[in-house]
Amino acid sequence: MNLDTVHHVAIIGRNYEKTRDFYVNKLGFEQLDEHIRPEKKDILFNVQKGNLVLEIFIKEEAPVRPAFPSPEYTGLRHLAFRVQDVEACLAEFDQLGIPHQGLRYDDFDGKKLAFFFDPDGQPLEIHE
Repeated sequence: MNLDTVHHVAIIGRNYEKTRDFYVNKLGFEQLDEHIRPEKKDILFNVQKGNLVLEIFIKEEAPVRPAFPSPEYTGLRHLAFRVQDVEACLAEFDQLGIPHQGLRYDDFDGKKLAFFFDPDGQPLEIHE
């Protein structure tokens, strides 16, 4: 079995406008498509940046994620993006009004990292 790369990561959001604005307009992903699915009571759209594809489901009635900093539940803990300069990203987040936590250093490799959150509280990380 050759599982050598991730095809996509799926995320559920509750508000189409806020979620699309966050991933497309603020984080700079390109929207690939959009599927309105009344039979499933959702909207599905895919976004891409480089080799990373996010499959985003908008389900207005989805249960709310338990609040961070308690991500210790089974399943996806957080999604981490590799960046060249964490501090420059944090400054850009400030300009875009994206809430984030402060600069931290990885316990194992000592590299800079920081957490931020999508409109539904999904923990996201930037890491050098």
